Amino acid sequence: MNTFDSHLRWIDQQHHRMCRLVTDWANINSGTHNLGGLQRLSAELKGEFQCLGGEMADIPLKSYESIDAGGNKAQMPLASAISIRKRPAAPFRVFLGIHMDTVYGPENAFQTVEHVDENTLRGPGVADAKGGVCVMLIALEALERSGLSESIGWEVLINTDEEIGSPGAASFLVECAKRNQLGLVYEPSFADGTLVGERKGSGNYVAVIRGRSAHAGRDFHLGRNALYAAAEMVVALERLNHSTSGVTVNVGKIDGGGPSNVVPDLAIVRFNVRLPPSAQASQIETEIGRIMNTATQRDGISVELTGGFSSPPKPMNPATQNLLDQIIDCGRELGLSLTSRSSGGASDGNKLAAAGLPVIDTLGPRGGNLHSPEEFLLLDSLTERAKLSALALLRMASGNWR
Repeated sequence: MNTFDSHLRWIDQQHHRMCRLVTDWANINSGTHNLGGLQRLSAELKGEFQCLGGEMADIPLKSYESIDAGGNKAQMPLASAISIRKRPAAPFRVFLGIHMDTVYGPENAFQTVEHVDENTLRGPGVADAKGGVCVMLIALEALERSGLSESIGWEVLINTDEEIGSPGAASFLVECAKRNQLGLVYEPSFADGTLVGERKGSGNYVAVIRGRSAHAGRDFHLGRNALYAAAEMVVALERLNHSTSGVTVNVGKIDGGGPSNVVPDLAIVRFNVRLPPSAQASQIETEIGRIMNTATQRDGISVELTGGFSSPPKPMNPATQNLLDQIIDCGRELGLSLTSRSSGGASDGNKLAAAGLPVIDTLGPRGGNLHSPEEFLLLDSLTERAKLSALALLRMASGNWR
């Protein structure tokens, strides 16, 4: 019999509570820029995490610079993150992190949770990452109830800006990485339970293209069409997907234009770049620069590019592989056959790994169709994944950790 069986059985008894918590949290809109919704959700989360007895604090996040629809720089405010620390002087310290923000703002049609069947919950953020918040909470509760926790310290950060690259939380994540021996992050696993090993890096860019407006009939020849220059740029960016191995470029939004009888003098192209660990950021940035320079060769067209890589690639190194192997061994003890594979998605795990912390960042529940109106969570994985993390934490606390 497992030494920790009684603590793991307690988690099984929390299934209905976990389903209720995820449903309640996902029914609160917490899009990254919905500060009121994030504040409301934060209050709910602090109420639940209070039972852990750690030192809890709101962490104000600085605003970040963005480009508005007029092509102007603007400061965008962010909601405060939640920090919880317990036994920071313990000889062994672990970081646990996840985010409460989602990609679904108040204007999005996808707002409410529904049961697709007895084991499937569909809703905004149910898997990414409110299910992960719940898994983390219950695993820590199991640790604190065990009577074995005195030798292990832990630190939780629940941030509010992960879905836009954590511009406000990045420096806090680095600080957390320096204070702890290893990291557990609660992004969802793949629907079949597979964990993520390597991750691509991610960068967000904005190109502001300016031309010259003119009457589309009388003075068409005097105009310089910024949308036309943007269209050529988009085609060139798309071609990078076929010319550089493993790199993906996605143009997510184009702003600009107005009445059809006016030559448009402004276009804004927003795009994301994903970079595998084997690639060099400088190489793709050179290609992007070449595309921007080509656009400026057109008479009367200027381009201003902002942005860059906010999340470096996350390769597998020996320390992270060791952590992954031990998590897989915990799964084996629970009857789970866990494997891992690489992912094009980026997470806060990228930043933690770059700061030197061994981290596994898909310890949340099983789910899929993330960032879409079909996002779903498999409910039986809530207790499954809580037991996986609890067993790992209990092993750490008892000294049974390599």
